[in-house]
Amino acid sequence: MKASVQVRPCNPTDCADVIQLWKDADATPSITDSVEELRRTIAGGNAIVLVAIDDAGKIVGSVIGGWDGWRGNIYRLAVAPSARRHGIAAMLVNEVSSRLAIEKGARRITALVEKAHPHATGFWDSMKSDGYELDPRLIRYIKTL
Repeated sequence: MKASVQVRPCNPTDCADVIQLWKDADATPSITDSVEELRRTIAGGNAIVLVAIDDAGKIVGSVIGGWDGWRGNIYRLAVAPSARRHGIAAMLVNEVSSRLAIEKGARRITALVEKAHPHATGFWDSMKSDGYELDPRLIRYIKTL
């Protein structure tokens, strides 16, 4: 499948399909998981939102590369369950990492990963050969507004 998947920027017309992908991929729902919020993210220009498209034109993966002016952050890496284990997630991570470095000047990238999802932590463990490593010093605190 890897050879037949293309990665491209997400368009506003893709947003409903991306939100559905997140649901299908069992991403933990967030207050920002809406078509409107995703469109706002795309329009804002600080984030790089990419999708992976299969030969049939279906969105089978997504990733958001955020830039806060200090470092890059990877969010919402998701691959459709039927398309997993074909290199799509690695393709998305490599592309968004490259774009964060080139377009935003990122020198460090952080990936937020749901530790309760073994498929997610297993993927990131497999990315150690690409330089990603678990940082045991950090935990995350959030406040929903």
